[in-house]
Amino acid sequence: MKTTPLVLALIAGASSPALAQHSAPKQPYVLPPVDVETEGASNAPQTTTMTITSQTLRHLAPASSDVGAILTRLPGLAGNTGGGFSTMPTIRGLSEQRLIVLVDGHPIDSACPNDMNPPLSYTDPQTAGAIDVITGVSPVSAGGDAIGGVISVKSAAPRFSTDGRLLITGEGQTYYRSNDGGFGSGLTLTVAGKQISATYSGSYAKAQNYHAGGDLGVVHATQYAKTDHKLALAYQGAIGLIELAGGYHHSAYEGFPNQFMDMTGNNSWFLNTHYLGSFDWGTVDLKADYRATDHQMNFLTDKGGAADGGMPMNTRVRSGGYTLAVDLPLAPGTTLRMGSEYRHQRLNDWWPPVAGSMMMGPNTYLNVNNGRRERIAAYVEAQKRWGEAFSLTAGGRYDRVNMNTGTVAPYSTGMMSMADAMAATAFNAADHQRHFNDWSASLIGHYTPVQGLALDLGYAHKTRAPNIYELYTWGQGAMSSQMIGWYGDGNGYFGNLALRPERADTISGSATVSGGGKQGWFVKVAPYYTHVNDYIDARRIKVLSNMMGMPGPFVQLQFANTEAEFYGIDLSGAATLWQGGRYGQTRLSGTLSWVHGQNLSAQTPLYHQMPLNILASVEHRIGGLSAAVEVNWVDRKTRIDPARNEPVTRAYALVHLRSAYEWRQWRLSVDVENLFDRAYDLPLGGMALGDYSASGGAVLRPVAGRGRSVNVGLSRRF
Repeated sequence: MKTTPLVLALIAGASSPALAQHSAPKQPYVLPPVDVETEGASNAPQTTTMTITSQTLRHLAPASSDVGAILTRLPGLAGNTGGGFSTMPTIRGLSEQRLIVLVDGHPIDSACPNDMNPPLSYTDPQTAGAIDVITGVSPVSAGGDAIGGVISVKSAAPRFSTDGRLLITGEGQTYYRSNDGGFGSGLTLTVAGKQISATYSGSYAKAQNYHAGGDLGVVHATQYAKTDHKLALAYQGAIGLIELAGGYHHSAYEGFPNQFMDMTGNNSWFLNTHYLGSFDWGTVDLKADYRATDHQMNFLTDKGGAADGGMPMNTRVRSGGYTLAVDLPLAPGTTLRMGSEYRHQRLNDWWPPVAGSMMMGPNTYLNVNNGRRERIAAYVEAQKRWGEAFSLTAGGRYDRVNMNTGTVAPYSTGMMSMADAMAATAFNAADHQRHFNDWSASLIGHYTPVQGLALDLGYAHKTRAPNIYELYTWGQGAMSSQMIGWYGDGNGYFGNLALRPERADTISGSATVSGGGKQGWFVKVAPYYTHVNDYIDARRIKVLSNMMGMPGPFVQLQFANTEAEFYGIDLSGAATLWQGGRYGQTRLSGTLSWVHGQNLSAQTPLYHQMPLNILASVEHRIGGLSAAVEVNWVDRKTRIDPARNEPVTRAYALVHLRSAYEWRQWRLSVDVENLFDRAYDLPLGGMALGDYSASGGAVLRPVAGRGRSVNVGLSRRF
């Protein structure tokens, strides 16, 4: 497959600033060699796809253990701050809750009221194979029950021996970061014959609290530790390809700088199966999965610890399903795709009583009792090519979402829990069963009138039903509502049984001009517009009082439907400045992203929208040595949601240096992030509740970005 211009925007242009967290700077890395070519019309549905290769991910691993943070270097992507490996990505203003996020083709359901374990937290840059991202209109075959883009993390395809001998291959990696003392390692190992292949992949990552830039000090509750292990078996033969994979994820702890709670344990195991068969009449692609997750929250040391019991919160999720896709070539240049999908999620969320506590006892708080979410889907999609210049893809999809839950209970029915007791009574008296009909459609065109010019245009109508927490959380006490919400703002949230599905209409396009062959230049312009009916936002209920009964800095909100729109533009480009033969090559690359999100009902800015940001890189390569200077500029964030007391953040510019040397199978890298130790706040970082707790409530500020860090990485392929 040829490299698309937008793939180049990632590989050649999206180098970036570094941060272990998220929506701010993007992290530096050494660029692999790239080709500059325009992809043929035969790949029309994927012309808006960006791909991060496994090589690029390995180069980024010393700078970040967070795949979600790594994605923020792409044009149109940002990230809502979470823990050290739990950034929640946003695409063109739409958050992770509204995106299709797949790991090896399988969705991973949320298992936390604060979304501390989003799907990408189960991946790591040391062992992932590649990441595909669609920021614009995606075909209905890419997935449903979502209104935004697509993020697909894929393991490397199974390898088999081609010469009759036993194949043994893999890669090992280790790294160290000076700022937070972060260190880790990763290993992939494949042993394969001609028909059978076995691959083990595993990683470990650990870090302390990081230091902010300038004189902003330590950012509390940013420590973490986790490990992941996976074993994948594959067989290829006359019947096709069969894969079986199982894995285990364990995180002993993960601090969350913008939540009142921390993750004090997350254990998850999974089993995936995959069959891919090719026949005279077409291809069959069948995937099935099952995952069990047990999640615990409480306070780490920065927030007072749990010596007195703290506030334990537990979540248990069991989920599984299948996806079936059939491709039928009807005629030369014409393909019909059909598919079906089934997902089932069962969630229990309960908060055990704390001995001796008047607020958190004497009973167990049942936040979600036997919550169920079932989705049944089917789609039809057709693709037609007219020569090599034009192609069109059109499809329709239906998703049926069924939801229900059981009765709930507060800690007690006493005066201190009266708000929750009354809310529980009202919730239990209501009908909890809900059924949603999600209709979606997409139309995507790709046109290459002349060599060096590619035009893409797409329209989609997409629908997303509310999730379990948006619909069924019910506590209206100050403390209980502040335990709900993945926004990192300290505010309290509760659900709404009357929520309707979000319905989004999107138009997006792009124009790419390129030339100069494999080491040439390109410029890509990609505007977009999305209008959302029944967008699930939040309406303010009241200002929450502090322990003295006085109005505090936080508010209580209820999830509610509203009308919203998003529009913006993504730019990317690259060019070779110097091609000096034995003196090496110098290349310039850069991206620009701008999004405007508006609540049309309230005529106020939407929450957590990334301001204008630009990043540029100049890199020189000579032999096995590479060196680069990167600059990331982010504008002042002044468009804020007044309902949630969203803070204004200052503009900033960060400079990064990076270098690497490759010799045979070895690679050594040394990067310096935030060279001038610039102080800045993360635009989508939320409020620093870890600092707030550590200061006894004296300091309430936005989450500060990472200061200067020297990162060293060493890897070897074999």
